Amino acid sequence: MKNSVLKGALGALAVAGIAIIAKKAIQRKKFVKGIFEEYGIKEKSPFGLADKIREMDEEQYQELKGKFKKEFASKCHHRGFERKQDVAEA
Repeated sequence: MKNSVLKGALGALAVAGIAIIAKKAIQRKKFVKGIFEEYGIKEKSPFGLADKIREMDEEQYQELKGKFKKEFASKCHHRGFERKQDVAEA
């Protein structure tokens, strides 16, 4: 009995994990699609994005870079890592 309950619980947990991963992938795909539309990139590939970046001036590039950093930054903050950074800056 315990074994089947455990399998059921693990199965439900796996389904929930897959749903979360799929949701995040859809959000990121919408973000990238929005970037292509905002900057008028016709070719929907990394090469089209690279061509557009080459055409940008420094201000536009920094703005785009900030958007990508904000969207794809790790949400996991390690306290130990932050302390090491603060010590290095001082």
